[in-house]
Amino acid sequence: MSATLKCEIIPVTAFQQNCSLVWDPTTMLGTLVDAGGDIERLLERVRHHGVTLEKLLVTHGHLDHAGGVADLAEQLKLPIEGPHRDDEFWIQGMPAAGRQYGFPPLRSFVPDRWLEHGDTVTVGTMSFDVIHCPGHTPGHVVFHHAPSKAAFVGDVIFQNSIGRTDFPRGNHADLIHSIREKLFPLGDDISFVPGHGPLSTFGRERQLNPHVSDRALG
Repeated sequence: MSATLKCEIIPVTAFQQNCSLVWDPTTMLGTLVDAGGDIERLLERVRHHGVTLEKLLVTHGHLDHAGGVADLAEQLKLPIEGPHRDDEFWIQGMPAAGRQYGFPPLRSFVPDRWLEHGDTVTVGTMSFDVIHCPGHTPGHVVFHHAPSKAAFVGDVIFQNSIGRTDFPRGNHADLIHSIREKLFPLGDDISFVPGHGPLSTFGRERQLNPHVSDRALG
């Protein structure tokens, strides 16, 4: 039986991206979802909780979500899972994007496992469903842990907002479809960790989000 997850949200980089340290309390094995940077701070929190990292998970290829992944994977000899292969161009472009935004030098990487819609990823005894949610980026994925009623949604949806679609290969219609047809059906009681800002639930956003609520879209 899958354990209920434990989680600490650790904002990283100048963009205050919500990196999530997620672990299985029965095994104390864990992962970092979207290790965008500030590696030493992340590792301090891992040590604080007594977690052993077994892999790194990535929702999409933007630098604030994936900028620390290559260095962490190399330092700790960890496999990388995610995102979907359609974000490969974003990951390969991270060194140039980092220079553009004034980040410390960033390295690209090739995930050990590209993820597809319907895949599962494991952390300790826990199993997460992979949901491909294009729109913000073409290869964006969401990690859903049903027993905990929790989802890690990257930059797909936020409290009162949704992801930008004005980046290369962004698509507003795809984003709305991802939220309405793939995420909201998971249930109103699902709490989600967005890539930035406070947590929310799909039920709250379905009722109040001005971009994707039932009222907003008729």
